[in-house]
Amino acid sequence: MESPESPLLNIVLFQPEIPQNTGNIGRTCVALGIKLWMVRPIGFRLDSSQLKRSGMDYWEHLDWELVDSWSQLSERLSLDRAWLFTKFATRPYTAAKFQRGDTLVFGNESSGVTELIQQQLRSRAIILPMRDKVRCLNLATSAGIAAYEAARQLGQFEV
Repeated sequence: MESPESPLLNIVLFQPEIPQNTGNIGRTCVALGIKLWMVRPIGFRLDSSQLKRSGMDYWEHLDWELVDSWSQLSERLSLDRAWLFTKFATRPYTAAKFQRGDTLVFGNESSGVTELIQQQLRSRAIILPMRDKVRCLNLATSAGIAAYEAARQLGQFEV
């Protein structure tokens, strides 16, 4: 589904596995005017009841696209301003200077992104810092934190 205006940001979910996370991220995208991209394979049907409960009823308002591969995504969306959110980064997300049209990339729930993607986006890898007692944050939580920080930096809300 194409939006008549360019999106504030893009969020890419690389091979998402859990429909509730994707539904919640879709809801956040609608709230902020962000385009959601999903890279196949995805671990659920887009009409699943779990997806619907977590945000699908908002999807008529969501600008989204499903692509078959990372290479197809790279053809459709410039990754020059892509930020990779990964637990392997050392730079905190608050150090990023987000710009309108940036892309926020998130790996899947069980294995993240491929080594190739890690290498491709190494210079733009950022982390959501957390205590070492936690292996990682929930994908929808991570995407929400990132999206709202970028929107704050872009002056979308009076804070």
